[in-house]
Amino acid sequence: MITLDVLTIERVARLICDIGGPYEKTGREAEGFLRRVRWPSLSEYDGSPRVPWVVETLVAHADDAAALDRLLCRICDPLEYEDGRAAAEPVAEELNRILLSEQLTVRYVSGRPVLGQMTQADDSPRYEQPPDLRLRLQRLTTDNKVVEVLMARADEACICQNNGAFALAIIGIGSFVEGLLHVVATEHDEEVRRNGLVGRGGRRFTADRAGLQLLLEYTHRRGWVQTDAKDFMEKVRDYRNFVHPRHQIQYGLIPDLDTVQLCWGPVHALLNDLEAALLSPTPTTA
Repeated sequence: MITLDVLTIERVARLICDIGGPYEKTGREAEGFLRRVRWPSLSEYDGSPRVPWVVETLVAHADDAAALDRLLCRICDPLEYEDGRAAAEPVAEELNRILLSEQLTVRYVSGRPVLGQMTQADDSPRYEQPPDLRLRLQRLTTDNKVVEVLMARADEACICQNNGAFALAIIGIGSFVEGLLHVVATEHDEEVRRNGLVGRGGRRFTADRAGLQLLLEYTHRRGWVQTDAKDFMEKVRDYRNFVHPRHQIQYGLIPDLDTVQLCWGPVHALLNDLEAALLSPTPTTA
């Protein structure tokens, strides 16, 4: 779970508004930023001082770990800046200074910001199952049976990770991602439900026979998954194929804890991408 002290929230709000800085936002622009984050139950900016307005807005849902994950990553997402990562990295440095007391950090994994928990031993970030995963899945699919199966895959991957079964952990992560992208594609696209997906060479596959590579290509083409997250997920797909021992032998990799954490990292980015693309805009209240 991600929780932030109210003083941390105030500092984050000042960073978002950046009054007097190179990325200063008006109140309306701050509201627009929070809409891109899909902040829950977002009201229209009311013309009051912008930093207190952002603080009040954030505090109202400070217990929503998924929303906080999206918020903190979006602050330093290269997508937010015309100069891309060159502009985003200094913002990430300031954000990490703010988050230091919370033992949180945002690092770039395959070009995308991912929130991690700092370890006590060496101050390196730890990546695990995304926060509030069940709730986030319930927002992306209406099928409760699918949610239960996907949660079981993610939980079993964590069990394997925590007990040293690292190869089985990354196989479980890849399986979870494949299941997630399948349900997203079939629930959010009538064409996919009726006619399936077209792979390389023009061959058509029914949705039930679409593999992880095809699902990644499809969701990327739709703009639901950004390029960087897709590219690293291709590596997760390779690792998922370790379910066949011969593939692991040919690949020549003995997975360890770092390997598993590197696979969880892009899952965070992929989930944030899907939420930003597919969740309905939050209702506006006067």
